[in-house]
Amino acid sequence: MKKLFILLIISSCTKNFSTFEKVEKEKFKQLIKNDYVIIDVRTPEEFFRGHIDNALNFDFNSPEFNTQITKLNKEQTFLIYCSAGGRSSKASSLMESLGFKKVYELKGGYRNW
Repeated sequence: MKKLFILLIISSCTKNFSTFEKVEKEKFKQLIKNDYVIIDVRTPEEFFRGHIDNALNFDFNSPEFNTQITKLNKEQTFLIYCSAGGRSSKASSLMESLGFKKVYELKGGYRNW
């Protein structure tokens, strides 16, 4: 009975924790103040037309994307965005499957910025 109770507590505690979280612009701006790594997953052309300060550009559609992502420290927290949310959602899911600790995605992407 004790083991079942402990298992239920652990299960309920971990149930609400998510590696990936989509956040509004205001929260994203607050998170930036923590000096988390910011990743822009748009193309280099999109990036050079405008981007969030200090963002790294890892083109989601590039063959090197997986290699770039896997070189990152999975224990760090990352902020991620694309143009409207499609690519960053896919990139966040990939990062989650690779075991990254925490990834925040900008809801609505750079268009919402």
